[in-house]
Amino acid sequence: MNIVVIVKQVFDTEAKIVIGPDGKIDDSNVTLIMNPYDENAVEEGIALKEKFGGEVVVVAVGTAKAQEVLRTALAMGADRAVLVSDPALMGAGDFAVAQALAKVISTLNSDLILTGRVAIDYGTKIAARVAEVLGIPHVNVVNKLEVNGDRALATREVDGGVEVIEVSLPAVISAQKSLNSPRYPTVAGIMKSKKKELKILTLADLGLDGAVLEGKMKILGYFLPPARKAGRIIQGEPAQAAAELAHLLRSEAKVI
Repeated sequence: MNIVVIVKQVFDTEAKIVIGPDGKIDDSNVTLIMNPYDENAVEEGIALKEKFGGEVVVVAVGTAKAQEVLRTALAMGADRAVLVSDPALMGAGDFAVAQALAKVISTLNSDLILTGRVAIDYGTKIAARVAEVLGIPHVNVVNKLEVNGDRALATREVDGGVEVIEVSLPAVISAQKSLNSPRYPTVAGIMKSKKKELKILTLADLGLDGAVLEGKMKILGYFLPPARKAGRIIQGEPAQAAAELAHLLRSEAKVI
């Protein structure tokens, strides 16, 4: 079974967001990690490879720094990696990224494409876009996956119950955190990952024109939310304090 896993490099969840003098997010002093939901997708891909044989190829779009998360996936047990890195894709939006990912995946003869259900940085959901470009089925927020031949049963939680969807392969499946528990890379795995293939491609290598892939969405700017104001303590007798609180909630907070 040939499996492709799409991963993304994101800010550590504990990172402090800083807007630089150029008005863009400054990542110079930030720890970058693999998108947590993508870790579950990598784990599922490796587990399926161990069960059925084949190979796992991890694919990402990003800057040269994204090689770090690809090496992490290789250390976990993936076989090889592909990074699409091109200035035209930086900030181009999900439309362009999905086109580039789909182009790479179309060359890999894959039976199954896995990724996380959402990216924690911008809240993007790339799986459905890639599936649409490739013209194959997609199931989102999956917490159990069973593969049998050219079919897959994907289970996911919905309001008030559980939904089981059967799809033909190839298909795109996006992982929920409850799908599995990602393994930690071992020392041996880390050493082996340094010798595994990591191919870096540009849009030209893929036969794509950056101008044609101009994003459908444009980011006009970034700004931090206003600092939270200090709380206020209302003094006085209970009846007076309650009356003053009601007045403030109505006149200042405007919530009643």
